Amino acid sequence: MNINVKVTMQAPVSAIRADNWVYRRRAIMNKVMLTLSMAALAFGLFWLCWILAVLVLKGGGALSLTLFTESTPPPGAAGGLLNAIMGSFVMVGVGTLVGTPVGILAGTYLAEYGQRGWLAPATRFLNDVLLSAPSIVIGLFIYAVYVSQVGHYSGWAGSFALAILVIPVVVRTTDNMLLLVPNSLREACFALGCPKWRMITMVSYKAARSGILTGILLAVARVAGETAPLLFTALNNQFMSFDMNAPLANLPVVIFQFAASPFKDWNTLAWAGATLITLAVLALNIIARSLFRKTS
Repeated sequence: MNINVKVTMQAPVSAIRADNWVYRRRAIMNKVMLTLSMAALAFGLFWLCWILAVLVLKGGGALSLTLFTESTPPPGAAGGLLNAIMGSFVMVGVGTLVGTPVGILAGTYLAEYGQRGWLAPATRFLNDVLLSAPSIVIGLFIYAVYVSQVGHYSGWAGSFALAILVIPVVVRTTDNMLLLVPNSLREACFALGCPKWRMITMVSYKAARSGILTGILLAVARVAGETAPLLFTALNNQFMSFDMNAPLANLPVVIFQFAASPFKDWNTLAWAGATLITLAVLALNIIARSLFRKTS
């Protein structure tokens, strides 16, 4: 015997929602917040595009082969920024080589060994303080503990200042990336009798290597344009030099000095250097974001 059950259809959900003042209020708030978010995004992009446009218009014309083949000139003479480019490359490279291992090892301790006790939370707090500290404070610190003791500016002092700026960025990134590694991988290694140090090097590092590399690239992008710490440590050098125990030319300080000079040719080189360093930092950030996207 078939029994037909009649189901009374209720009103459509959309009709119920249309009459619901709570839903209408939330919909209005959603539109308002979305509009404000888009406005904030447009505001930020406007200034970014304006800065890039000004740099390209004023410094793009000075980007030539001479810029990469000749050293900084005296006033009224032709020249380039080869010594400043090479000096920045050397100091950023040395600072990265010194700061990266320290940052990776510290981040490894926080993620793999610092689950208990007070040391890891205190280290994270101090690392956040160092991460947000003005770079000029780091420059003054290196000036007080190194430059004033040896009695002269040097490339080593500039490299040490940049290394201190690299460390907190790498520590934060390494800590976060290692914490994202599933614990099931660690437990599987321990179940096979793998010691912890081998588990970290063979499993955790491999799983988080792209994220750690991203943090290193972001640290390099940050320190590449730092001027304040180099004013107190490496200062500048008008000639090509690779003597790390003497003042060393670098792009940020050259840009600062040439932009403030009354000579038009120096101003042009300052715009060219600013354009060059901006494009380099932008490229590093794009590469870092691309690597991070592949891991997510």
